[in-house]
Amino acid sequence: MSIEALVGADILLPDRIVTDSALLVEGGRIGGIVARDAQLSGCVEINLDGGWLLPGFIDTQVNGGGDILLNDRPDIDGIRMIAAAHRRFGTTGLLPTLISDDADVVDAAIAAGEAALVQGVPGVLGVHIEGPHLNPVKKGIHDAAKFTAIDPQVLERLTRPTIGRRIVTLAPELAPAGAIRALADASVLVAAGHSLADYEQTVAALGEGLAGFTHLFNAMTQLGSREPGMVAAALLDRNSHFGLIVDGLHVHPAAMRVALAARGLDGAMLVTDAMPPVGGERQSFTLMRQEIHVVDGTCRGPDGTLAGSALSMAQAFRNAMDMMGCSMVEASRMASGNPARFLRLDAETGAIVPGLRADLVHIDADRRVRRSWIGGQMSEVGE
Repeated sequence: MSIEALVGADILLPDRIVTDSALLVEGGRIGGIVARDAQLSGCVEINLDGGWLLPGFIDTQVNGGGDILLNDRPDIDGIRMIAAAHRRFGTTGLLPTLISDDADVVDAAIAAGEAALVQGVPGVLGVHIEGPHLNPVKKGIHDAAKFTAIDPQVLERLTRPTIGRRIVTLAPELAPAGAIRALADASVLVAAGHSLADYEQTVAALGEGLAGFTHLFNAMTQLGSREPGMVAAALLDRNSHFGLIVDGLHVHPAAMRVALAARGLDGAMLVTDAMPPVGGERQSFTLMRQEIHVVDGTCRGPDGTLAGSALSMAQAFRNAMDMMGCSMVEASRMASGNPARFLRLDAETGAIVPGLRADLVHIDADRRVRRSWIGGQMSEVGE
């Protein structure tokens, strides 16, 4: 088995950037980091010609890509095309995300995600089911006609065994007693979103096993002086994670900086909430009989409602630096290390550490994606 030596790029470690070094990849895993002038005989040398080598991006909320919406193609081919579209932008791990839909579509998406895992579709880590157990007052672009209560049949569906990871976004105030605990006990990562839960209800849900918050600030109760809301509960908790859609449109950059100052870097994850235009050719698509168009860099419904985003992880990574003032190492942690930790995959991926899977992204001097690796397999298709 040959050893590849990736040279010519600075290497982002979890806490610093190293220069004049070679990253060794063997058997799909990171073998180590050695000085550039070390004896590399017997290695296949790949010169990256500058830029930076980062851990691959991990996106926990991907509704679509490559002109494909998961709701329309809840099958293995749809998932494969979505993952391939996002790989161009450095995403080496993702959870295809189903927007609120009928039970048979949820069943199909879960089954397709499992089939993708079994077949080893590159980049697929599991499935995210966003709804349909949401609060209609905070529905956003979701179709409230699809919303249903959580009952024993729903719990059976959502707790089916998986060899990957499963996220379920729900409104905690509408979940029956014990539902969040039952999901968490089945290793489902429960996230709060599209919710009117107040501070006390959210804290109670955290006590039951709530693990995260889907797109912090958006479609939830806000931080107020006498009503601290879900946002305050998310920022005060030190064990959960929250996603941020860093496009400058979903959340003001100042609010995002406040979130980091309050919670610290460890809780934040970059997510795209991406729709079909990412990596696709069309600037419009249909969602639940509504025509959605890309306007000012994001997706909007006929009445102007935000409908996911046209954001890639590569752009979210750049925006974290440019809008939030993060260093490259900090932006990388939000794009890779933190989502890996949220998914309980940090012993496998999410950082450039010897022994972890070689999931990598190479960006050039302009911070544009040039190459990616999933399990050591390189693709030169980039931005």
